[in-house]
Amino acid sequence: MQFGIFTVGDVTVDPTTGIAPTEGERIDAMMRLALKAEEVGLDVFATGEHHNPPFVPSSPTTMLGWVAARTEKLQLSTSTTLITTNDPVKIAEDYAMLQHLSGGRVDLMMGRGNTGPVYPWFGKDIRKGVELAIENYHLLRRLWREPVVDWQGQFRTPLQGFTATPAPLDGTPPFVWHGSIRSPEIAEQAAYYGDGFFHNNIFWNKEHTQEMVRLYRQRFEHYGHGSADQAIVGLGGQVFMAETEAAAKKFFRPYFDNAPVYGHGPSLEDFTEMTPLTVGTPEQVIERTLGFADYAGDYQRQLFLIDHAGLPIDVALEQVEILGREVVPVLRKEFESRRPAHVPSDPPTHASLVAAGPEAPHHLVEPARERLLAAAEQA
Repeated sequence: MQFGIFTVGDVTVDPTTGIAPTEGERIDAMMRLALKAEEVGLDVFATGEHHNPPFVPSSPTTMLGWVAARTEKLQLSTSTTLITTNDPVKIAEDYAMLQHLSGGRVDLMMGRGNTGPVYPWFGKDIRKGVELAIENYHLLRRLWREPVVDWQGQFRTPLQGFTATPAPLDGTPPFVWHGSIRSPEIAEQAAYYGDGFFHNNIFWNKEHTQEMVRLYRQRFEHYGHGSADQAIVGLGGQVFMAETEAAAKKFFRPYFDNAPVYGHGPSLEDFTEMTPLTVGTPEQVIERTLGFADYAGDYQRQLFLIDHAGLPIDVALEQVEILGREVVPVLRKEFESRRPAHVPSDPPTHASLVAAGPEAPHHLVEPARERLLAAAEQA
């Protein structure tokens, strides 16, 4: 099972000092976290993609290329790549290049994005978000699998005799996750192609997460990719740890109360009760995280958010250290001891995809939004 960290790259005032890092300091902090992740034995580092303040990771491939040059084992991922506002041609070429530079240590998570103003900045209409996600991703798949592409769609100019360069490493595209918090169409899309499904698992209660993952698993089996429990699932989560629960809550409370995403809302206690946010000891984080499989089933990737809301970089680095040294070794052992033999323990990697050989000609016809929506509602 893969364990790692993801960052949203927010530039937030530290509520205990009133000081915010510069954009440069925040970028440097994220890179230090990535290097620390490999140092302590974590498997994955993932960065978000944002084009609006107070976030800075507007160029994930540039960031991940920097990390690739300074690491040897770390899997590089995104959380997420905006399939709606990015040109599929540019995604195809950028991530194939990153594949080559990293020796295949890259996968990516596709997402629609939930910041309305970003869409018109890139000439897109947020009301067409689902349609954009469906059409753009299907084109991306073709660009990665066909040497010459003729294509015409609704949202970009046609392609005639187009070849994306470079081609994917070893002729094998990166593995793709589809990230969604609330859209059943995206869970359906992931299932249609047999891709992975990543549920952020931060803002919602476990019943919502359970239903979204159940839908994906059910439709994964429906489309003939394997049994429902063999579907490739990833979950997010947020933690803050200290020697005692009281100490963890005392330190983290001002950061929670002023967080740009969920601050000034429910109390820390209410939010930890309603969502997977865990603020306490490493033992409490282990217990809570093991419980995710009780409602989501056996899954393959767990990513933690640990640097949000203005936490100082030295504190965030200490959190990564605790994850790698104290939490993840126990989680690996416990999760694997309960996993049935027929359920994959890891998501596909470049090596496993190359070993599996060329993909079968499965679902070559682009799915219509209406069909995905209808199928999701029926399920």
